[in-house]
Amino acid sequence: MSESNQPMPLRRLGQTDMKITPVGFGAWALGGGEWAAGWGSQNDEDSIAAIRHAVERHGVNWIDTAAIYGLGRSEAVVGEALRRMRPDARPFIFTKCGLIWDESDTMAFPKRIGRPESIRHEVEASLRRLGVERIDLYQMHWPAQDGTPIEEYWQALLDLKAEGKVRAVGLSNHDAAQLAAAEAIGHVDTLQPPFSAIERGAAETVLPWCETNGTGVIVYSPMQAGLLTGSFTETRAANLEEDDWRSRNENFRGDALRRNLALVEALRPIAERHGVPLPAVAIAWVLAWPAVTGAIVGARNPRQVDGWAGGARLTLSPPELDEVAAAIQATGAGKGPARAARPRDAAAPT
Repeated sequence: MSESNQPMPLRRLGQTDMKITPVGFGAWALGGGEWAAGWGSQNDEDSIAAIRHAVERHGVNWIDTAAIYGLGRSEAVVGEALRRMRPDARPFIFTKCGLIWDESDTMAFPKRIGRPESIRHEVEASLRRLGVERIDLYQMHWPAQDGTPIEEYWQALLDLKAEGKVRAVGLSNHDAAQLAAAEAIGHVDTLQPPFSAIERGAAETVLPWCETNGTGVIVYSPMQAGLLTGSFTETRAANLEEDDWRSRNENFRGDALRRNLALVEALRPIAERHGVPLPAVAIAWVLAWPAVTGAIVGARNPRQVDGWAGGARLTLSPPELDEVAAAIQATGAGKGPARAARPRDAAAPT
């Protein structure tokens, strides 16, 4: 793909004072494979090189990580990458709380904890690992399951914002009713839902809610954990390592996998038409939805960054969006609306 000398466009993140690039670097896979939702083994120097390449070569200006990714390892790797950058060139740092792991059993799934004292402990640990004085966006990773009501843990995040420990606060993987409950206490700056041409459920409820309420949206898994990169095959899916969570996911098995791969083939002509790698099309598709501010995209090395960075500058035409919608319907891949009710340029300016 040819490189553009123009800087990436910027979009205002909800009602915050941050303007972010349409794509951000996702650091989930940088946590490695020695935990319940790992992506397999990962070299830390490759991770740092990928982060720096995204920021310094492509102009990506935000990184999304979480305390749980690699049980602190991802945040530590991001922190090391930041230490190797000029202070004035550092990107925004977004991370998450609310998932607590068992140090004695690292492969056990973490518990969803919302107690305010736990959140305060977590934010201090994240600040240390990242090596920053303030986190730009702090998000509750999942709804709590320890009996803590959303009003209580959301107030804890609002308090951290008021104290200056974090710049903005958001929710991840919360539904519209939960968003409304939080909004009644204090504004929800951002939402982070899963969203791709395969996983389209967010378009039914939470994207409209966010658009109405001025909440920024940063979607994760726009390439559906690699399925929409164009490099997956049934053979590769069948040979995923046991420590790769995708080996246990229904999208990577049986009929669902075959439908997903058929959709990928239907997207190839669009990529060829624009002269871009297929991941750029998958990313441009999610960015075409009016409510979406940015897309989180992972990479394990600089080469993978080159494959998707162009999605930030690619705009799919209305006929191309219709083409994707028709392919979704024809293949039966995934679930949820196949087309936005209106194009992005009809939305309020970002």
